[in-house]
Amino acid sequence: MRYDIIGGGTFPLLRVYLDQEESLRAESGAMVAMTRDLKLTGKMDGGFLKSIGRMFSGENFFLQRLVAEDGPGWALLAPATPGEIIPLEIDPKRPMTVQKNGFLAGTEGIEISTEMQSIAKGIFSGEGFFVIGIAGTGTVFLSTYGSAYPVDIPKGETLLIDNGHLIAWETSMEYEIAKGASSWVSSVTSGEGFACRFTGPGKVLIQTRNPHQLGKWIFPFIPI
Repeated sequence: MRYDIIGGGTFPLLRVYLDQEESLRAESGAMVAMTRDLKLTGKMDGGFLKSIGRMFSGENFFLQRLVAEDGPGWALLAPATPGEIIPLEIDPKRPMTVQKNGFLAGTEGIEISTEMQSIAKGIFSGEGFFVIGIAGTGTVFLSTYGSAYPVDIPKGETLLIDNGHLIAWETSMEYEIAKGASSWVSSVTSGEGFACRFTGPGKVLIQTRNPHQLGKWIFPFIPI
């Protein structure tokens, strides 16, 4: 499979080229356009229980499946939020954990699962009790709010990340919930609240905009 990311950094489209019998899974509602040789279906990827799990992680019950049945073709896919589309090559030895609503599409070699966090992480991490696990071999495409920035954390070092700016991280990495400032009072008055403290080694992807802050900005303009 080949792909291009077109349309600029704020409102991009993912264009995928499928050879005959190749296929791609995508988030429900992601397809914008496709050629006549592709077939689009909705399916419970992984069965009923995994589909239920995806709903808890902010994804849809069904996934789209695009298959080049009658010959090669191409399709355009779009995420729901303004921001970048990030391609990641998944290594079987280095699975990734992805924020809720972060999955856009993936090749057939990708395994998508739902992972449950601890009570503390589920309440305070900003990601909820369920996150998305990405394993297997292939390419996965993630959607961000704003631009994406990768951070490599060396072994033994820690990095405090505001939970609203998280996109994905290596599943092997340890992280804990911590106050976002030097004290709990400062955490509240500074607007940071809780954050995630990651310990290396490993890679974390962060996004330049925080959807929670956008919600706070919009709220005063909503008529009551």
